[in-house]
Amino acid sequence: MLRSIYVAVLLLATIAVKAAGPVEDSTEIYQRQYEQFVDSVRKSEKFETGLIHLPGGKANIEVPEGFKFLNKEQSQYVLTTLWGNPPENAKDVLGMIFPAKGDPFTEGSYAFIVEFEEIGYVKDDDAEKIDYDEMLKNMQTDEKATNEERVKNGYSTVHIVGWAQKPFYDAKNKVLHWAKEVKFGDEEGANTLNYNVRILGRHGVLSLNAICTMDELPLVKANINQVLHMAKFTDGNTYFDFDPKMDQVAAWTIGGLVAGKILAKVGFFAIILKFLIAGWKFVAIGFAALIAFLKNLFTRRRKEKMINTAGLADHADDTADDVTAPAPVADVAVEQALAAPDKDPTTPTV
Repeated sequence: MLRSIYVAVLLLATIAVKAAGPVEDSTEIYQRQYEQFVDSVRKSEKFETGLIHLPGGKANIEVPEGFKFLNKEQSQYVLTTLWGNPPENAKDVLGMIFPAKGDPFTEGSYAFIVEFEEIGYVKDDDAEKIDYDEMLKNMQTDEKATNEERVKNGYSTVHIVGWAQKPFYDAKNKVLHWAKEVKFGDEEGANTLNYNVRILGRHGVLSLNAICTMDELPLVKANINQVLHMAKFTDGNTYFDFDPKMDQVAAWTIGGLVAGKILAKVGFFAIILKFLIAGWKFVAIGFAALIAFLKNLFTRRRKEKMINTAGLADHADDTADDVTAPAPVADVAVEQALAAPDKDPTTPTV
């Protein structure tokens, strides 16, 4: 997926280099192409506020001032085309919630992915009995076997550092939320924040998941109370509408939701761990992150020497014939990523 995106970006840039001639610096060309792309996407986005009727009719979201909502179709475009998630992981997405000043390209921000998991009525009898400190220790112990398998398959290890927000269950409103601090391999910089919200309903749970860096934790915490109360099930679909004579009871309890054993897409985002091994810092793996990486790469190299734009342009024809060939301007991280065999992106169980 990202290899194809990388080649597409490279071809786009080399075409621009040919058209511009030797006068214009390739760094400026890349930056202009990036800004034009971002501008075109931003102009096409149609954010909403106020009462949002989610697809399926089971729940609504009241988007208050300070936030905005992106509908199902546009969210799927962001998650697949821009952020590189496989389409099958985005097919159940109902929308995305952004801070008012954020969007898919905003660094230092976050977005909550909205999904409905039709797993049945989740009993909450165990909510007050769970020892979350003990649960954390068990999850960290279970990492060993999982990480051994990841390493065998060429992926980075995943370590749960601890609770970034200890699980809390609001029994009155039937809302569960928690956050984990996660470290991928030996990556430098801020660890990853995986924030989860589950709103219990008659037929399943409404899931709001966000992944960003730990640097964004203060921002998420400052807004979380509003996020927790945005979504509500419609009449007939609430937790209190459960009919034991006809409704399915889920095989999972509150503890199971927190442990993440019911979802293959914990936190939703498909993290391509090979890129993290190669030195990529997590923001949002996909088109936007790739472009940002290239911008930083060429800005840095511009200070060292002028990029040979003629050589880059001459290489475009070869790249078109062989999409696996690394670009001559790629550094070790990109070369390693492109040289790796294609594999389906996987989501770490965090």
